[in-house]
Amino acid sequence: MSERKSGPESGPGLAPDMAGGSGGPGAAVTAALAGFVQDLGAFQDEMTTKFQQQEERLMMLDRKSLSRARPALAGAAETGAPHQKAFAAYVRNGDDDGLRGLELEGKAMNSSVAGDGGYLVDPQTSETIRSVLNATVSLRQVASVAHVEATSYDLLIDTTDAGAGWANEAGPAAETGTPNIERVSIPLHELSALPKASQRLLDDAAFDLESWLAGRIAEKFARAEAAAFIGGDGVDKPTGFLSYPSVPNLSAGWGQIGHVKTGAAGDFDAVAPADAIVDLVYALGANYRANGSFVMNSKTAGAVRKLKDGDGRFLWSDGLAAGEPARLLGYPVLIAEDMPDIADGETAIAFGDFAAGYTIAERPDLRILRDPFSAKPHVLFYATKRVGGDVSDFNAIKLLNFAA
Repeated sequence: MSERKSGPESGPGLAPDMAGGSGGPGAAVTAALAGFVQDLGAFQDEMTTKFQQQEERLMMLDRKSLSRARPALAGAAETGAPHQKAFAAYVRNGDDDGLRGLELEGKAMNSSVAGDGGYLVDPQTSETIRSVLNATVSLRQVASVAHVEATSYDLLIDTTDAGAGWANEAGPAAETGTPNIERVSIPLHELSALPKASQRLLDDAAFDLESWLAGRIAEKFARAEAAAFIGGDGVDKPTGFLSYPSVPNLSAGWGQIGHVKTGAAGDFDAVAPADAIVDLVYALGANYRANGSFVMNSKTAGAVRKLKDGDGRFLWSDGLAAGEPARLLGYPVLIAEDMPDIADGETAIAFGDFAAGYTIAERPDLRILRDPFSAKPHVLFYATKRVGGDVSDFNAIKLLNFAA
């Protein structure tokens, strides 16, 4: 019994291992943990130092970038579409390198492209010219406009009615008339403009070159085509509706435009001046009258504004809203300065459904050729556009003849 109790010999021999002395497993673990903690602290100090250095470096770069003394890293960013800059360089100095790298539509009058740039369509300039043309006082505002990709535009017009007759149940059916069809061919003619500018003006970078060029060409094109749509003879230009023979309305046939007379030579009738305007309106067929409009120049409009009916009311009324055209007897009035003035035998006022009566055919593209050699020290810009026009329905237009 006495051998199982812990005695003086057994107790001292087991105490060093159980207490985790220097030679036991516990001492090794403790030493390893202490070394890991020390390494972790050193790594943390190193990373903190690096972060501080990086932050100081970024702050230094920011201060240098914001400093006024620091030179610019690059020039100002270029603005504008690439084709605009390339076209401006071509117009100013004939440099077509930028244009050759763009996907532009190239058009030429023949199979070979001219060495000095050729015919190039600039979309921005073309659209600018189109908007100016629509804003000018031209017959295209009331006429029918067709965009074609050919040398002419053909219309088929049914000029007569099909025959018809009453029949009974047992009787034979009688043969009736067959309608006739007329072909109206509208050839496209070339409209050209040739403005010029000095090379010094073209070299001025502050000058709005494209707007100036578009405005000059648009002014020439608008005046030329507006005059041709009214009085053109059809020789290398559109055929105007006033170029056709004008005959009394009751005897007018295909190829002729009917007119009514005022009853006084070169003036309205002194007794009933407004009657001629009323007769002109009702000389037009009812099917055309719903879309009818008057066409006259400013001088004639000044005389018409003074006309009154039998009750003293003016026939002319201004538009009720902004942009609304003036009205004469309830129909809109187009002021076209190419209409003739009031004179003996002149047809100074036209009335009709011009959307049905007159057709304008045009190619939508514009061609520009730069010529720096022919007019030194100036640079010529040869611009062309193809357009045509002709009467498509002679029954849709009537004229007022100032004759007795």
